[in-house]
This record gives sequence, C-alpha cells and structure tokens, in this order.
Amino acid sequence: MGTPLSPTAIEEYLRELPRRVRWRLWLSGRRYRVTRFADRTTPLIIVAHSFRDAAMARQVALVAEQDWAGVPPQGRASYDEILFKAPGLIVVQLRRKNICGCLGHRHLFVREAPFSEPHDAFGGAAVGELDIAYGRIATWQALPLSDTALDAKFREGSRLEEFHAQQFRLRLLSVLVHEINHLVRPHEPEDSVRERSIAFYREALADYVENAVATMSFTIDRSFSRFG
Repeated sequence: MGTPLSPTAIEEYLRELPRRVRWRLWLSGRRYRVTRFADRTTPLIIVAHSFRDAAMARQVALVAEQDWAGVPPQGRASYDEILFKAPGLIVVQLRRKNICGCLGHRHLFVREAPFSEPHDAFGGAAVGELDIAYGRIATWQALPLSDTALDAKFREGSRLEEFHAQQFRLRLLSVLVHEINHLVRPHEPEDSVRERSIAFYREALADYVENAVATMSFTIDRSFSRFG
C-alpha cells in the first residue's frame, strides 16, 4: 500500500528525490509549492514555478486556501462534482505568459518530471497537469463593462489598489477551476466551460464588492456610500 496522499507526503517525496535530480531541478530554478482547496483533502495542487515566481506561487496557494473559502456556497457548489472527480494530484505549471496568448491550458500528458511517473508517495492517485499564465490573467478583462464601472467606483473610494489585488486573485481562481473543469471533462464544449467559470467569477466578485462596501467606514471614506 502506498503512502497516504497528503501535502507532507509530497513534500517528503520531493526532498527524497535522488541528489542528482534535486540538484538539476534546483540549478534550473524549478521550485514546487503544495496546496489544496480549503474545504477539501483532494485534489492536492502542486504549483510548479521558477524561483523568480515564488511570490506569485504564494498567491496561487492563497487563492486555493483562502479565496476559495470566501466564494459564496452556491459558487463553490457549481464545482463540487468536478473537484470530486478531479485527479488526486494536479500539477499547475505557473507561467508569466503563453506564446499563444491563452490564459491557461489542460495538458494531455504530465510533463513535470517529478510527477510524470507513478510513485508510492502519490498514494495511487491519478495525476493531471495544466498551466496558467498569470501575466495574461493580470490584463484580462473577464467582464469588461462591470470591470470598468467597478474601477471608477473603487477609485472614488480610494481603494482601487486593494480592489485590483483581490480582483486578480479571483481571476486566478476562476482560471484554475476552468482548467480543472477541462481536465475532468475534456469533451465538454468550451462555451459551456467558459460560461460556468465566468458565472463563478461574477458571483465571487459581486460578493467581495458587497462585503467591501458593507464593512467600509463611511465616516472615513464617504464616497463608498454612493456605491450601488
């Protein structure tokens, strides 16, 4: 029987790779961060990234561990079956951009070397792989008209930088679940997958905006009283 699947088991597996493999990965700048959605034991998500992108890898981990939990229950429920059927391990190749300009892709095969072949540390779990291009996501207007209107409102309220940071993380989250959707249902039409992920993003963003306004001190920042 293999080792039970857990972040600790994966981290130990990576530490115990043959020395030559560990050194090759280290010298190439390859790093790994293990995370998972806050309310689920699986799938485990391995963020494969360049050492230069360590800060962004932490952002992806926060997206799964914190932002996912903040999405309204009905939004999370729309991905219940997809996450239940997802591979136990999902390798997320973190990139600044894709040459094709896409936000992300489902990979047909696992190409990340430490995860490309079965190992006891995986506990018999299937492994899937995808990529997300965070630089492209940062400039993506998921809801152009709404995004423009919200920019104006948060600028009035002097909270634009905070809003953009959270908006970016919710975009990351929506692209992540979008590509997991493709892993689980590779034959589902793109329009259907996109409709689900955009609805998820719209609902998560609306909930964040509502809470931001409700908790804002109107005596300190009266301009937020005009939000609506």
